[in-house]
Parts: sequence; C-alpha cells; structure tokens
Amino acid sequence: MFLLGAMVGAIQILIAVARLGDLTRYISEPVVLGFMSAAALLLAIGQLNNGLGLHDHGTGAQHVLYRLWLTLSSDEPINPKAVMLTVITLALALLGRRLVHRYRLPHVDMLAVLVAVAVLGYLAGWTIPVGGAKAAVATAGAAPSGLPTAHIPTVQLGWAVRLAPDAVAIAFLGLLEALAIAKSLAHQTRQPLNFNRQCLAEGLANLSGAFFRCLPGSGSLSRSAINFQAGGATRFSGIVTAATVTLAVLVLAPLARFVPKPAFAVLLWLTATRLIDAKRVRYVFRASRQDACVLAITVVSALALGLDSAILVGVGLSILLFVPRAARLKVAELVVDADEVVRERRSDDRSPRGFILYDLEGEFFFGAATELDRCLRTISTRALREACDVVILRLKRVRNPDVVCLERLEHFLRNCAHDGTVVLLAGVRSDLLSAFGRLHLVDWFPQERLFTQSVDEDSATLAAIRAARCQLAHDGVQGPPQKTATLYYSV
Repeated sequence: MFLLGAMVGAIQILIAVARLGDLTRYISEPVVLGFMSAAALLLAIGQLNNGLGLHDHGTGAQHVLYRLWLTLSSDEPINPKAVMLTVITLALALLGRRLVHRYRLPHVDMLAVLVAVAVLGYLAGWTIPVGGAKAAVATAGAAPSGLPTAHIPTVQLGWAVRLAPDAVAIAFLGLLEALAIAKSLAHQTRQPLNFNRQCLAEGLANLSGAFFRCLPGSGSLSRSAINFQAGGATRFSGIVTAATVTLAVLVLAPLARFVPKPAFAVLLWLTATRLIDAKRVRYVFRASRQDACVLAITVVSALALGLDSAILVGVGLSILLFVPRAARLKVAELVVDADEVVRERRSDDRSPRGFILYDLEGEFFFGAATELDRCLRTISTRALREACDVVILRLKRVRNPDVVCLERLEHFLRNCAHDGTVVLLAGVRSDLLSAFGRLHLVDWFPQERLFTQSVDEDSATLAAIRAARCQLAHDGVQGPPQKTATLYYSV
C-alpha cells in the first residue's frame, strides 16, 4: 500500500510537470454537470438507510442501488427514533440556513445543527448504550485519537511492475474526479482553475501521505461541497479545514461516538440537493440536444456503473464530440464582384473568368484529411473543366498543419503543376511556411506564388488576386489588370 500510494503520487506529479493537466479542459461542461448531478444522487441515496435508522445491507463492492434494495427489502423495521432525529435535524438545518442568509451570520449553521442534535440525542438517551445493548440510534462511532506517524516499510521493486497498471488507473481516475469537482465549484465561484496546479497538489499529497500510512486519495465531493456551502471562498479554507480536523482528532475524537448517523444523513442530503444545479441542467436541455444527451448519458452511466466508470464514459464522449467538430474544414468560394469587392460567392454570381478563389478554414490535421481531399479534388476538377489557368487558395485561417494534410496539399500542388494550372497560396502563416521549408517544398514551388501574412492582414489575398490578373493578362486570357486602388476586401 505504501508503494502504491507513492507511485500514484509520482505519476500525478509527472502529469503536472508535463502540463498534461491542461488536457482535462476539453472535458465538456455537460459531462461535468452530469457527473456532479449523479454524484449528488448517489450521495443522497447512500444515506437513506441512516435517515431511516436501518442497517446497511450488502458490501462496499456492491452497487449502491443494489445495497439500497437489499436494505429496504429486509425485515428490519424502520427506527422511529432515528426518523424523529432526521426530521428535527432537517427542520433545524433549513431554519439555520435561512437565518444565516437573512442576518448574514457566519456559515456555521451545519456544525451548530450537528452539535445540537448530538446533545439532544444524548439527553434523550438514544445514543447511549444501556446495559451492554446497542444504542437506540446508531452513531458515528468512536474515532481514534492521535496523528499517524511516519513509516517506511520494506518494499520489493518487483512489486512496482505488478502495481503499475493499478497505479496509473488510480492516478488518472483520481485526477479526473477531483478536477470534475473543482470545475463545477469554479463555475459557481467564477474563479479561475489551474488544472496543472491541482494535479501537482494531489500528487504531492499522495506521495507524502504514503509515508504516513495513507491510502491513495482524491478530491472529496461531500467535503468540497460542504466547505463551499459553509462559505469557503479561497484555498486558505482548506488549511482551516485541515487544522480543524487535526484538532478534532487530537481533542474531540471521543465525542464523535455521540453524533447520531441520522444527523449526518440529513446534512449530506442537503449538501446533495445544493450540488444539483437545476438551473444549469434546464439551460443545457434547452440549448442543445447533443449536450443534453451527453448529460443524460453521464448521469445514467454513473447511476448504473458508478462514478469511476462515469468519468471514463464522460471523457470518451468528450473525445467523440471534440474530434468531429475539430475535423470540420470550412470551404468557401470567393469572387471579385463588379464593384471590385472580394466577398463570398452567391448563387446568382457569374462564374469567374480565368481564375478561381477558395478560402479554407479549420484545423489542418489528420481528422480533416478526408474533407481536405474532397475539397482539393473539387477544385482541381473544376479548374480543368472550366479552363481556369489560376487557382488561389486562401490559407490564412488554417491552423496546426500536420503531416497528413501537408502531404495532401503537396500532392495537389504537384498535380496542378503537371496539368499546367498555376496555384497561388495566399495568407500563408508562419507555421505553414516553416513546414514548407522543412519539406523542401520551396525548392520546386516558385517563391513568388507564396503570399505570406504581413502587417496588413488582407494584403496577402489582394496581392494574390493582383498577381493572378497579371498572370492572366500576360497569357492573354483577360485584359490589363485593374488598378490596385480599386480592389477591396469584404470577407
């Protein structure tokens, strides 16, 4: 267990150092919202037995819904004293929260209610074992006092090989769950979230915790939500919480056996209801059917398979949604109208004479290769069919070129050169120009056909059009080119 905790922490630290935590920003908001909603439901469902005074049947390895069914279908009767404490706790908690908001009091209402109900249960004798029998109402039980001591056991390096797959899984799932909680709270507080700092903090906690006999840990939904709902607004609230827990373990641990479980159940129910952002859920369902389906699938998978599986399902859905969107390559034909304005072609525009102009926009990576192939085939076929001597490709808004799309573009340029079609590349960005240099494309492609970005962001396209007109005038396809001052850009 020591080795597992240390490995998990080390993996998470490496993720932060490599700045891979930034990749989690691509997990869509519907996934985070669905995860938090399902987690809140599971949190509330898991406390039903305590609220009714029933013993939890089943094991921790079984699904929470199955354990609930086993509990409710058992012959054990509902404990009326536990139900009474549940109702009292609920009434006091609602009243306390209302008073806090109305009079702007410190957010200690949940703690005050917990103490008040514990005192009430003690005075009524319901939480005190009598004559060796169990107490009438189950309590949290005695907590061990004292802090863990440093411990470095004897380990075998051969264990690391066997533990590696589990350590990687725990490290990634722990980070995804913690970041989902953090993103949800950051949305409500409007605070910026540093993903890599979160990963580094969790990795350091797990690595150092291994030396104090701690299990690998992650962010806690219930603790984070209670901390936020109690008024925690900065990272310093975590330090206050840790100091309070330390004090409680050292001084107040024996008193934990007097806190009734129904009181805990009610506070967690209230926490769960406040975690479900009904307003945002309605907004998602109204805004987009696709996002609504993602949210619903995440909730269903969490309820059916568990939160860990829901995180993986959510990440998979985010990838499936992101890649097709990123792979969309927008292609538009531009024309120069009678007023010498460069704009997008309309259905009633006449076919251009001598040259055609296309604007490409999108990510120039392997996912867009199919769209790029279709576009370039259409352009080359049309150029041959309509006897266009010049083709202008506006590449100002293509980004992040990779080897697949660069290869497709080079094949297009070579085929056009073989067919006698002049291709002018307008708005060539620095990354694309650098790739041309590394591929030695500039060794055979004429430099004067490359029009790079300059201070005037529209000059590259206009310069390409003027060059095309000069080329056509030289070939006798059309008359002398228009004056450069009369050419305008309206895209």
